[in-house]
Amino acid sequence: MIFYTRKGDRGKSKVGNKKIAKDNIILDTLGELDELNSLLGLVKNKVKEFKKELHKIQENLFIVQAQLAWFLYPNFEKPLISDDKIKNLEKSIDRIEKIIKPERKFIIPGKEEKSAWLHYLRAVCRRVERKIISLNRKYKLPPNTLSYINRLSSYFYALARYIVYKKNLKEDHPTYK
Repeated sequence: MIFYTRKGDRGKSKVGNKKIAKDNIILDTLGELDELNSLLGLVKNKVKEFKKELHKIQENLFIVQAQLAWFLYPNFEKPLISDDKIKNLEKSIDRIEKIIKPERKFIIPGKEEKSAWLHYLRAVCRRVERKIISLNRKYKLPPNTLSYINRLSSYFYALARYIVYKKNLKEDHPTYK
């Protein structure tokens, strides 16, 4: 069988010759990254005009996952997130900021469906970032990994706002009333 073993796992995953608790911070963070990448797959099929860019990001998320998995399999070469990958995200964000002004207020997601999906993706990405920061306290990650994930959520935010702008819609802000 390739999908299950019928042995039951008792809360552990087999990693090489070792059994590791499924709530181990590395496995937990890998699961969060898997969720982010899966959600990104859904979003790229909703936001087709950015499908190529979003696919590249999925490829980059596999590099991040491989970096974390390296702590479990240190004999393998650890791939790295290059400076160029971060700079490409920053250039994309900068291009959008030249078109739409930065917003200093909170935005209520949901003005437009594609934008709402991107806001959801941004929120999940922020959660993954917090998990990676926690993992980094115990297992030191390359600084570019943290930078990439941080810029990634900003990129999703910028895309969400850009889509609303392109449709000539006005974003909603909380009234706190």
